[in-house]
Amino acid sequence: MSDTLAELYQRLAALQQDILEEMRRARHRFSYTLERNRVIFDPQWAREHKAGWRHLFRYVLGAHPKHVLTAPVIYSCIVPALLLDLWVSAYHAICFPVWGIPKVKRRDYIVVDRHHLPYLNLLEKLNCLYCGYFNGLIAYVREIAGRTEQYWCPIKHAQQPRSIHNRYPLFVDYGDAEGYRRRLVYLRRHFDPAPLI
Repeated sequence: MSDTLAELYQRLAALQQDILEEMRRARHRFSYTLERNRVIFDPQWAREHKAGWRHLFRYVLGAHPKHVLTAPVIYSCIVPALLLDLWVSAYHAICFPVWGIPKVKRRDYIVVDRHHLPYLNLLEKLNCLYCGYFNGLIAYVREIAGRTEQYWCPIKHAQQPRSIHNRYPLFVDYGDAEGYRRRLVYLRRHFDPAPLI
């Protein structure tokens, strides 16, 4: 990786840390703390949350017809998601130890906690469970796929993908045959935390 590119990735990582810090500040703004993965709100916010709750019946009656009509399609995606989860988790459990790739911590990617918010009704909580699981699953699968790609084919593409996983910046430049042979052994052994991208 060129010095300029390395410097840009370092600046990107610093900006991402600033973004995460700003998100942590929201905890203070909304007066909540995390205790053993349980969210505890200040009593004032808890009262406001209760006041913001919408009755399920009124919520469903007020739903736009396009949301009602497309809901079965959205929820049908849970079947392939569960199959993907099962298949990728089996692959991860079998292959990563054989290849010496560190395991991906599922709990770091699949975070399901929004359904505990008291201002959400039952359907909103279900939707939050679904979205938290589904998006977390995609992130979990992407990290497994990224580590697999780092092990087997850590070469950047000639055409720039629209979105890249966080390990991609570590890869060897397209066309760098010498760099590929030299860095392949290193990349197969070093799975330090990658930049956040």
